[in-house]
Order: sequence, then structure tokens, then C-alpha cells
Amino acid sequence: MMMNNLKNIFKRTGRFNLFKIPFFIFLMGVALSVFPKNVFANNLLVDNFEVYELDEAANTITFQCDISWENSWRSVTNYDAVWVFLKYSTDGGATWAHASMAGSGSNPNGFYTPSTFEIVVPQDEKGFFIQRADLGNGNVTAEGVRFVWDYAQDGLSDEESMAANTINKIFGIEVVYVPQGPFYAGDGNSSSNYHFKEGSSDTDPWYIRSESAFSTTGASSDGFYYTSSGSSGEASSGSVFLVPTSYPKGYKAFYQMKYELTEGQWVAFFNTLSPEEKMNRDITSSVEGGKGSDAVVNRNTVVWDSSSPKLAAETTRPDRPMTYISWPDIAAYADWAALRPMTELEYEKSARGLDVSPKEDEFAWGTVSYNDALATEIYPDADEDGTEQIYDGSANLNRNNLSWSSGDGRAGGIAEGQKGPLRAGIFAESSTNRTTSGSGYYGAKELSGNLSEMVVSIGRSEGRQFLGSHGDGDLSEIVGYEGNATNTDWPGINGTDSARGVTGTVGSGYRGGDFNAANVRYFQLSDRSFAAKDADSLGQNQRYDASFGVFGGGRLVRTAP
Repeated sequence: MMMNNLKNIFKRTGRFNLFKIPFFIFLMGVALSVFPKNVFANNLLVDNFEVYELDEAANTITFQCDISWENSWRSVTNYDAVWVFLKYSTDGGATWAHASMAGSGSNPNGFYTPSTFEIVVPQDEKGFFIQRADLGNGNVTAEGVRFVWDYAQDGLSDEESMAANTINKIFGIEVVYVPQGPFYAGDGNSSSNYHFKEGSSDTDPWYIRSESAFSTTGASSDGFYYTSSGSSGEASSGSVFLVPTSYPKGYKAFYQMKYELTEGQWVAFFNTLSPEEKMNRDITSSVEGGKGSDAVVNRNTVVWDSSSPKLAAETTRPDRPMTYISWPDIAAYADWAALRPMTELEYEKSARGLDVSPKEDEFAWGTVSYNDALATEIYPDADEDGTEQIYDGSANLNRNNLSWSSGDGRAGGIAEGQKGPLRAGIFAESSTNRTTSGSGYYGAKELSGNLSEMVVSIGRSEGRQFLGSHGDGDLSEIVGYEGNATNTDWPGINGTDSARGVTGTVGSGYRGGDFNAANVRYFQLSDRSFAAKDADSLGQNQRYDASFGVFGGGRLVRTAP
């Protein structure tokens, strides 16, 4: 039955527009058919969202909606999906909390989707995946999708769940499924680049055949040899250490964000925070190397008035990958979205594929060749609205610190002559394949270039303590540390009081290269030049430091149920 006094706000940010309809969801991206088939633009829509049923005896509310997207796909290899989660406010939107689903597993009781789809709810009940149930590709609509909020589990009474000042927001993030199985880490390159290899004189890559613990070795061959990049605190080359069973090695299946975190997704997150939380997550300040301005800087368009912290942040380029974020920033987003950081082994697995033999010096798209995007090639040569493309259809890499002179970078544009990232998924067009779209094996975009991938390093003991726990949707409320991730196994957890959350960077690193780098090797899949380098160990600003020059992006994962 319908509840007229349950207020719902919905905002959708898509590639093509920004508009408001009942309820609130952020869904953007590019759907992928299994490679080497074509890659197509997506148009994901949630419509007819409403309360379907209130069950006061069970203390649940069932919601219903239609979910559609173009060029959906499922193959024998993998598939795409959407991670959907719900937030609620009982004070008219001043504060927000994470909503619990009622039940877990595949299509649990009370959940419904047409037979050609399936809903999968993980054991922690923090959201659900919706995905195709059958092999196929093309445009799809899942009509009458139902999911159930267990408001009693979240501590709400019947009266609170139905009060006039109760608001619900729904968020969605496109992901790709990376299946379970063995893979190679390292590409057999005989030069340094700090790749994973089997021995001091054995360049064969590591072969990850399970999630079981293993120890590195100082032997000359046939082991797990660690090559150090020389970062402060990093294990030395040939050192012996244990990689415990609990550290996610990439063997087990997981879901991975298709795209690096965008400005639109960041703003949606930021606008659910309290004023105190916003102050700690404010990238427009100069704290820790933030952009220090509400102006467009390095193509970042996020605006927020810290003198009026209750006001919302805004962006005019919601599809642009988010810059000026630190490890504590992306950890906070991961905790809030009930996701987790990815390890550097998961990074290699997602790009290379299950049991795929590596090529020396290959990029994330599986070849040793690349084609730089040029500064003049953004088209139309006008304001970038989320439909912009690169004129050269074979371009697949954003690097070399280009000052863009087209699109927003043209004379008179909002980012005239600025350097920075391109729209998420910009290289994917209807005629592109894995190589020309710059995609990893399972469909994730820009694993090489645009922004560096922030990962959990295997080269630091602080990284190897990572258990792979997922965020619970709620952030620290400790005074002075509001808005921090609270997972105690994540790198950067405060060493004085873990209740303060993730405040540091030790144990994190970077893979894949970003627009600010020129050296081609940094973009190669197995390059580990920055895999154990973090701001705190280097004594630098966490968000950005010119002396280091790395722009980190956010791409998160969730272990498959």
C-alpha cells in the first residue's frame, strides 16, 4: 500500500543530463559486451519508484521500481551489474544513515525481479546487485523490481519509518563481475619496473592459484620474489614476508566499479554528510593539498561554500573522474557505499583476466601498443556535457600532462588550457573494442591512465594486514574526526585511537598512471613504481603534492557473495 507521508527524493546523474524525479539515484556509465565484442554507451534509468507495501508486523517497507539500461550483457565469462543501496534520514535530510535489506542470498523472500534478472543480496544486507540471469546482450528493462528495507534492524520504530520528516535516497553504482580463478601477476619483463616475479634471476610472473597464504622468498627462481620500488617503509627486494590468507589476492570473485569515482558520485556522497563531516571531506579547501578554490582547477568543477556547511556541493561535470581526493577520502566513500578498497593483486586480475598469459610491457587493454589522446581532439569543441568524445577513435590513453585546448579547454572554456582527466569511459564508442576503448579484460575503464588507481599495497606490512572487510555505510562521529572510514583493517587507520577512523595513508599505493605522468612505463599493467608509495611515508600532502605529482582516483570493489 502507498504511504503518502513518506517523503522520497530522487536525483539521477546520467551521461546526458541531470534531472530530478521522485527518489534519488546516481547511475552513470558504459555497458560492455564481453570482449572482443563491441562496447556501447549506456542509458541507465530507474523509473516508477514507489512504496509497494508496509508490513508493520515484520517491521519492513517494500519498495518497487523499474530499472532499465541499454546494451546490458551476460556471457559465459562475466557480466555487468548495478550495486544498489539505500540511505534514510529521520530528520528531514539533516543527517543520513545506511539502510539494511531484509534477507540475503539470491532473490530473497519479498524481493522480486522478472525471471530474466536476478537480485543478489550479500550476507551483510547492505544493498543488492541486480544483473541479468541469462546469457545475452542488448537493451533490457526489469519491471516491478522489489526490495525490502528492514527498518527495525536499523533501530527505527513503525512511527519513525513513516514520519513526515523521513526521507529515503537510493544510490546505484555500475560494476563488473570478476570471476573466481587463477591468474598471473607480473608480465615477465626482464627490466626492473618492480614487477612481481618468481626469483631474483627468474622473470616468470607470480601465479596466484588460490586465496591461501604464501611467503615471499629470496631465492633465484621458482618462488614469490618481491622487488622493491625503494619507498620508505617498503619491504626490500628479496625479503621474506607472509601474505596471509585474509589478504584479498584476487583469486576469489569480486565486483569492481566500471569507472573511477566521478564528481557526480562524490557530490552525491558529500551532500549526505553532516556539516562536521563535510569539513573533513572538503576537497575545495587547501588542507592536505586540496584544490584550494571553488574555481575550476585541473578540470575539477566541484564547488562548496564551507562558510555555509549545510549547503550542498555542486558540480557541472558529473561524469568527470574526481580529483584531489586522498586515501582517507576514498576510504570514507567506500565505507559510506558499503564497498571496500581493492588490492594491487585484484587490480592486475581485473585487467589481465583469468589464466591469461601476460605480455611484456602490456597495458590494461591487453596489448603493448597505445595511442595518446591529443590536446586538440575533444569534440564537439564546446562545453563538455557528458557526450563528448575523442576525435581519434583509436585513442585509448590520457597521459603526458596535456594542456587541453579543445572542449572545456578551448579559449573561453571553463577549463581553458587546463590539464586533467577526461570523462569516465570517453574512449568507448559503438565501434570500439577492448583495445580502442582502453578497457580491462572484464570491462573496467581507464585502468591505465586518466587517474592513478589507489590500491592496498602488498609491499607494506600495514597493507598486508588488510582483511578485505566491507564498509557498513556509517562513518566516524568522533569529534574532530567526523566523516572518516571506520574499518580497522584498512590502511591508514589511526594508530592512536582506531575509533578516529582512517586518517593516514600508510599501506596504500598507486597503480596504472594518471594524466600528470609522461613516462609510458607507469601506465603498463604490471608496473609497480608507485605501488608502495604513499603521502605520509613521503612526508607529503595526502590529496595532492606537486613534489610527488600523482593524482589518485577512486575505484572500489566488493567481494562477491
